[in-house]
Amino acid sequence: MKNYFQFEKLGTNYRREFIGGLTTFLSMAYILIVNPLTLSLESIPDLPDSMRMDSGAVFVATALAGAIGSLIMGLIAKYPIALAPGVGLNAFFAYTVILTMEIPWQSALTGVLFSGIIFILLTLTGLREQIINSIPVELKLAVGAGIGLFITFIGFQNAGIIINNDAVLVGLGDLTNGNTLLAIFGIFITVILMTKGVKGGIFFGMLITAVLGMIVGLIDIPSKVIGAVPSLEPTFGAALDPLFNNPSDLFTVQMLVVVLTFLFVDFFDTAGTLVAVANQANLMKDNKLPRAGKALFADSCATVVGAILGTSTTTSYIESSAGVAAGARTGFASVVTAGLFLLALLFSPLLEVITAPVTAPALIIVGVLMVSALGKIDWEKFEIAVPAFLTIIAMPLTYSIATGIAIGFIFYPITMIMKGRGKEIHPIMYLLFVIFTLYFIFLV
Repeated sequence: MKNYFQFEKLGTNYRREFIGGLTTFLSMAYILIVNPLTLSLESIPDLPDSMRMDSGAVFVATALAGAIGSLIMGLIAKYPIALAPGVGLNAFFAYTVILTMEIPWQSALTGVLFSGIIFILLTLTGLREQIINSIPVELKLAVGAGIGLFITFIGFQNAGIIINNDAVLVGLGDLTNGNTLLAIFGIFITVILMTKGVKGGIFFGMLITAVLGMIVGLIDIPSKVIGAVPSLEPTFGAALDPLFNNPSDLFTVQMLVVVLTFLFVDFFDTAGTLVAVANQANLMKDNKLPRAGKALFADSCATVVGAILGTSTTTSYIESSAGVAAGARTGFASVVTAGLFLLALLFSPLLEVITAPVTAPALIIVGVLMVSALGKIDWEKFEIAVPAFLTIIAMPLTYSIATGIAIGFIFYPITMIMKGRGKEIHPIMYLLFVIFTLYFIFLV
């Protein structure tokens, strides 16, 4: 096992990988609660039951998709990157596709299935890997730093430290609120542990924060440890139903837009996550991502499996960077995360203690670690500084990794050509310039 995952070469061990995998799981365990609530449209009253997905089945599909996707990533690509249904994509699935477009959720799952199959084909041809490897190192560094700012922003929001302000968009939250104070405590304790060089400091910070939350009554103590596993039957295989029952409903402009959106967001969210986490773990080689094809294949397969099980697009999670910060360096950490997703099916009551104030400090501290990439960007060269800066700043401001990538990739060819460095640009970057421009014109 040690030889397979190259523990000695990467300077790691079972303890670090286990803590890393556990930290990643705890950082993303919220999806097991959020995804069923989102896809069942729980927050929308007075909807017919036919428009709602069964929350119990979605919970099981979410856990299984996370387990299978993370396992494939760990065993085949050997990266410490976990997968699960994506948060932004599940919101698009529920609120745009089902609620606004009024596309049946079964057909929406078919759209996810189509996007996954297309991804597999693109991966097998090597096109996805070529695209990632064609991205210049400066933009890869900018993507990593931008994601760091993005997840820090999410952490501050989850903590209640940053809130919505209609006058100036964002503002300081109520720092006397109990949950916000708990998150602030978590930040302090995690900073202290990390500063002292404690291995797994992020994980232990989350653990201490959760225990304190239960002591002071901000987090409910679980009434039981083991719960019954809901039935998967309501959603399993539903993505295939429209193919046999209503195939004509799938060949519409609306469905084309749905599939293209799933393709676009998942492609570049995944690319950004892979590059960012690999950079953080020092796994990049000569500006190229080793085993990129295998990592992308794992991501594509997870999307297909998730659609068949009954959930929105399964994708690589940037929260994996929390596991890397805790010591993870190999795919063994992803195998650990996969096992924990399976255990979550039985121990679902324990997930109630993994609240937003508990995970927020981890996201904020990971953001601190990821923005170190800023120091490696040549800010003295304006043609590099502009697209890098726009990539970084657009991610938190637009609340989208993919949009940040798109904006930066549009400006990169422009500034490089104006500087007389057009010949240094890979042809694929010119193609991406056209694709991103058309995306903003017709799909946004």
